Amino acid sequence: MTLIKSISGIRGTIGGKPNEGLSPVDIVRFTSAYGTWLKSHSNNNKLKVVIGRDARISGEMVSNIVVGTLQGLGIDVIDLGFSTTPTVEIAVTMEQANGGIIITASHNPKQWNALKLLNEKGEFLSAENGADLLQIAEDNAFDYAEVDDLGSYKKDDSYLDKHIQSILELELVDVEAIKSKNFKVAIDCVNSTGGIFIPALLKALGVTKILELYCDPTGEFPHNPEPLPENLTEISKQIKEYGADVGFVVDPDVDRLCMVCENGEMFGEEYTLVAIADYILKHTKGNTVSNLSSTRALRDVTEKNGGEYFASSVGEVNVVTVMKDKNAVIGGEGNGGVIYPAAHYGRDALVGIALFLSHFAKSEVKTCSELRASYPDYHISKNKIQLTPEIDVDDILIRMGIKYSNEDVNDIDGVKINFDEEWVHLRKSNTEPIIRIYSESKTMAAADALAQRIIEEINGFI
Repeated sequence: MTLIKSISGIRGTIGGKPNEGLSPVDIVRFTSAYGTWLKSHSNNNKLKVVIGRDARISGEMVSNIVVGTLQGLGIDVIDLGFSTTPTVEIAVTMEQANGGIIITASHNPKQWNALKLLNEKGEFLSAENGADLLQIAEDNAFDYAEVDDLGSYKKDDSYLDKHIQSILELELVDVEAIKSKNFKVAIDCVNSTGGIFIPALLKALGVTKILELYCDPTGEFPHNPEPLPENLTEISKQIKEYGADVGFVVDPDVDRLCMVCENGEMFGEEYTLVAIADYILKHTKGNTVSNLSSTRALRDVTEKNGGEYFASSVGEVNVVTVMKDKNAVIGGEGNGGVIYPAAHYGRDALVGIALFLSHFAKSEVKTCSELRASYPDYHISKNKIQLTPEIDVDDILIRMGIKYSNEDVNDIDGVKINFDEEWVHLRKSNTEPIIRIYSESKTMAAADALAQRIIEEINGFI
């Protein structure tokens, strides 16, 4: 059993004893802490919270507990039911709600679930706010409502259409250009809510030829739900047989987007943001932001288009903070997370699909693989070391920083070591009990070799 509390929310495996996994007791405790925190930051006597969930097997159970707990605090609940993370984010602002809870463990396997917590802007809580919330949970500092003051409950299934309509209204989403290309598109929605939202979006964009893989929202993931190349062999095969122009793959809560080319090869999740940023920057001058673990290709594309690139700590809230500070016109994370401020400040695979198809339709290239080949070619090796209680991660990172002190070392988030033509970033995960080790170089062999060298050095310290 695992329970992780971080700026990414409260995440854990279902079952087990309280405080060892995401048990019903823990769901009540952290939902109560969230509702109590909202009350302390609002002048309103009556608060409103939007909730939605992915299709995980445990989702209905978790949702029922969250709803009852919020009502018990006297908070009104608007339940979107099956939804996506970005849909809940935009619903918070459209409903003028005080906050939102997304019930999803994102890319984690089916035994996991989580509470992703939003503020009144539909954005994730800051580290400071998250620390306050965790202290409330630790102190059990809850005060529930009297019977006449219990919160109300309302279902609202209108936000699929509202979300899609907001995307169609974006200036750089060119529906006519997409229609004119008559694209054949394959999708893999891992049997979660993307299977509801993505076909509807594609049809609204004028795409009529759609090959749907795993679009039944049962929560029974047909493969590991993280959209990495090793998990996408089926869509790669089907794209070639179907003759698709492009394939789109999302994670269970639809905030990460990965593309597959017409030849079955990966576009590369790192290049989702790169391609979309290139399109945005060609039409809107400005800056870009990604986290320290993302490819240098975004920097290259940004500078080519006359903008300035900035790096942030890992985590969506950190990327958004720097984007606002630097007035970025596009940003995100190298895991396929696209944040487009003209839409909202949250990773949104639906926005990403609409912008990518607009870019592809209006570009001079004939194939998706040609579009990918037009960008600087870097390769990232993503590795991890499983943590055990006796491992002192902070000490290991300090020692690695000292070992490479003659290089360009950035320690705002773990340790990133920049070499002339490659880099490696070491950090403790916010969502899993692991050390993440990302390395990038001009070839995958070189990136893998750098990662293995660093892993051996870390194992030596351990």
